[in-house]
Amino acid sequence: MALDRTLISGFPAFAGLDGKDLDAILARARSSRFPKDSEIFAQEQEANSFFLLLSGHIRVVRTSPEGHQVIARYINEGELFGIAMAMGRSTYPATAVAAVDCVVLTWPNSAWPELQSRCPGFGASAYQTIGARLLETQAQVMAMSTQQVEQRIAHALLRIVSQSGRKTADGIEIDFPITRQDIAEMTGTTLHTVSRLLSAWEDQGIVRSSRQKVTVTDPHTLMLVAETRRKVPPAQ
Repeated sequence: MALDRTLISGFPAFAGLDGKDLDAILARARSSRFPKDSEIFAQEQEANSFFLLLSGHIRVVRTSPEGHQVIARYINEGELFGIAMAMGRSTYPATAVAAVDCVVLTWPNSAWPELQSRCPGFGASAYQTIGARLLETQAQVMAMSTQQVEQRIAHALLRIVSQSGRKTADGIEIDFPITRQDIAEMTGTTLHTVSRLLSAWEDQGIVRSSRQKVTVTDPHTLMLVAETRRKVPPAQ
């Protein structure tokens, strides 16, 4: 059964394409569902395909040679991912895991030249994505080496709510399940430290958190924490 062109017509990578081009692009794709916590591809697996997230959120995890896991970022709806071939790689640099139930479009690498030819915006979007993620990675490395843990966690939460936040009556809620362990793995710290710090911020009305939900209730104050213009009780 042919995929409906409306699946991708609203995404920036395919902006301005007519129905014929959209149909041709989708003819090379397949749609797959991935339940929460399932693996879409693994770090260092041979990269034979590239992907577009239609719905859900994906957690990108890197594992060091010593076995330490770091959550590099989250992928949101409409984003390309697994574009290893555009980076000149033959394997995936990280593991992609469904943070919630996800629907993903998959193309074989052989479709890449046709997509670039039919859709110049697709290639531009792909390389913009690579550039943005490289800058984000550099910022994370710099943060790990220069920032205090309070700053790192504040910056991480602000980055996530800016990308995947949903306004609620209480503030800006991260629109997918996220645990304190996830936050620890994003910021290079421990679960104990994240728990102590979030509890302190809850007491001050900066955030509200439950088992797998975090809501930033006072973004301005959290930004001041991130920029070290407001002191908070240290987490040990």
